[in-house]
Amino acid sequence: METQLRRLTRGERERGSVSLWLATSGLVMIVLVGLAVDLSGQVYAQQHARDVARQAARAAGQQLQGPIAVRGDGAFADPYAAQQAAQTYLAGSGLTGSATIINGQTVRVDTTDSYQTKFLSIIGITGFTVHGEADSRITRSVGGVEQ
Repeated sequence: METQLRRLTRGERERGSVSLWLATSGLVMIVLVGLAVDLSGQVYAQQHARDVARQAARAAGQQLQGPIAVRGDGAFADPYAAQQAAQTYLAGSGLTGSATIINGQTVRVDTTDSYQTKFLSIIGITGFTVHGEADSRITRSVGGVEQ
């Protein structure tokens, strides 16, 4: 039995190469679109976490020690009420986090949220964890001048 080698023409050698290129480029395009969608989703989740931290810090900063403020001796946060106000705001937003009172006049709120990917789970990335942080400083002003 004799083996005959036949020369392939140019059209026969390239047969199927377009299909392989199209399949590869299609997969790459799906991954790139998924990357754009999921990374923008992560940025949105991070902005949301920061915004919730700002609002929780603002709510906590409004909880003052009444007698000291009424006497005009200064404006200081009521630690218990401030932490409760921040936690209540965080619970209403669905995020987790913590509130800390620093020197009686600064409230710091840290938040944590997560973003579940829509496309990148194809390549094994199922989600991102994002954090937000904000400070609220309590000041006393008379006639528009901070004291």
